[in-house]
Amino acid sequence: MPYRRTDNVTRKLAARRSAILAAARALASETGLGSVQIAAVAERTGIAAGTVYRYFPAKLELIAALVDAEATAEIAALDRAANAAPGPLSALAATIVGFAARALARRRLAFAMIAEPVEVELDAARAVYRGALRSAFEARIRAAVERGLLPAQDAGVAAAALVGMLIEGLIGPLAPPATDDPAKVRAQVQSLTLFGLRGLGVVDARARGLVVQTALPPPVA
Repeated sequence: MPYRRTDNVTRKLAARRSAILAAARALASETGLGSVQIAAVAERTGIAAGTVYRYFPAKLELIAALVDAEATAEIAALDRAANAAPGPLSALAATIVGFAARALARRRLAFAMIAEPVEVELDAARAVYRGALRSAFEARIRAAVERGLLPAQDAGVAAAALVGMLIEGLIGPLAPPATDDPAKVRAQVQSLTLFGLRGLGVVDARARGLVVQTALPPPVA
């Protein structure tokens, strides 16, 4: 009879995998992807390196899993913001504001997931995150275009441009220095959101109204 894992064993394995990913996330948040090494993750988790290798046979697989988990969490947050909005334009504004606010709240992690210089193979794994963002924004842009709330445009191209603008304006080398001043954070988020809405074709007065009406999400733990 083939061996079958009990529910308790399955839960323990899933919990250990989650703990490994949490340790990898903490390291990336503190000092970047370069610090996400199997030995460092094992020490952070409090288990043997060999155990980590059983879950993730190579650093690339560990980082790919981390990127996938972060992308899934970010897209879920964007969906919640959009679904709570009263209409397509409000949903678009809410997703831009939400992404920008979270990126600034955990700037080092966002930089690691999106823009930190890494080896080619690691950057290929990270493309999942950027692609997920583009798809999320594309869906919101397309919905607004179909309702006649935005001018006709290629939603995919527009979404890619929006993601590029946000990355450069939030965490790129030309972005404003990191700050803990809530007023400055709010101003940066609102400025980028306004710029994005204008670029997509929302007239200035309405764009400003959407930005003012959209509340920033609570700080990220």
